[in-house]
Amino acid sequence: MRTAWLECATGISGDMTLAALIDAGADVQVVRAAIQSLGLPDVRLRLETVIKGGFRSLHALVDHPEQHAHRHLADIRALVERSVLTARQKSLALQMFQVIAEAESRVHGVSVETIHFHEVGAIDSIVDIVGTAVAFDLLKIDRLVCNAVPPGRGYVRIDHGICPVPTPGTAEILKGIPLTVVPIDAELTTPTGAAIVKVLADGFGPLPAMTIESIGCGCGTMTFPERANVLRIFIGTAPADVQTETVTLLETTLDDVTGEAVGFVRERLTAAGALDVWVIPVQMKKGRPGVIVSCLCRPGAVTGLEQVLFAETGTLGVRRLQLERSVRQRESVTVQTVWGPVLGKRGWGQGASETFAPEFEACAAVAASAGVPLRDVYRAAEAAWVVQGSTQKAPRNHSHDHSHDHSHDHSHDHSHDHSHDHSHDHSHDHSHDHSHDHSHDQKSGQGDGSGR
Repeated sequence: MRTAWLECATGISGDMTLAALIDAGADVQVVRAAIQSLGLPDVRLRLETVIKGGFRSLHALVDHPEQHAHRHLADIRALVERSVLTARQKSLALQMFQVIAEAESRVHGVSVETIHFHEVGAIDSIVDIVGTAVAFDLLKIDRLVCNAVPPGRGYVRIDHGICPVPTPGTAEILKGIPLTVVPIDAELTTPTGAAIVKVLADGFGPLPAMTIESIGCGCGTMTFPERANVLRIFIGTAPADVQTETVTLLETTLDDVTGEAVGFVRERLTAAGALDVWVIPVQMKKGRPGVIVSCLCRPGAVTGLEQVLFAETGTLGVRRLQLERSVRQRESVTVQTVWGPVLGKRGWGQGASETFAPEFEACAAVAASAGVPLRDVYRAAEAAWVVQGSTQKAPRNHSHDHSHDHSHDHSHDHSHDHSHDHSHDHSHDHSHDHSHDHSHDQKSGQGDGSGR
């Protein structure tokens, strides 16, 4: 399995990510051709090799004429759809724009379609996102793991005044993503960078077990005295049967909710995207009987599931715990029994023998239709797998298409209010929305240690 690890030691931005992917081996001419096909006049992606903190890295710069266009999401969709990008590249790019749009929509209290993309609609941000989608696809990465993301700290100036880090749009996007603290007073993660992580990352954690083939280094504009402002991506191969992922455990303890309500909550949580839900009886203070409702989910589903818990139980608090878990690869398989087809789940990998488990609902439906005991259908399905399974092909390596649900939840990092955001990431040679003057960088004094 082609695996990548994104090391966000000093945050992440669009230009840092694009530079790192190209440095890792993505064909820059293909990336440039894709950017040119957007139809933006006189736009050029320029790459420079620089030294940051004593280490070589690549810096991505966008040269373009001054422009004042305030684009809506529909305008950006039109740019992407008429380009030469492949279907997967378009999907990845549009998911990132959608994530940013949804975040800005929530922050500013307006609809997604009416958001003005002042910063994200700026040419350099469009180039960063489209270029990243194309470069990521060119590298044929099946699975991307990212370390905990440092948002930065302190304050930055945006269109609405002085704002604490992370800025509102970035904070919305970072919901459900593990964060860490780096002692640097600057905006380290931009909205574009947060959207990239939201859409592309399949899991979070340290460098996974893999054989490294290439390493790409992309730098931000700012220079820090004790840290190299560099984003690294490690790309290589990992055994197809070794899979780990980051999940979140949500828990709340209840002593004033009826049993029927608890059952209803379980149904709502499952429908809202929980991986698993369970209830444990406990004895609380003063001898009161109660229950712990536990819910396992992926980081991106945390917000929606917490809303269900608060709304349906009236609880005053929900505990969160980030966990790493090892998983086996699995797929749905249908076997034929004397009473008809039965759906089940095949599992393999992690050094264990292959397994098959019939699905309860499928077995129950067949049992009811045929008028036979449920246990007989289970046994027949398992017996059918023993015969059918021996003819199955070897376990397949399921690549990830990254059109998963990261997009659903947040929005773009720079909308009309985050002018500051791009400033930090563009170098002195161009401004994010202005021309190639460096007003861009100067505008945000400290910016983000990263970039766009």
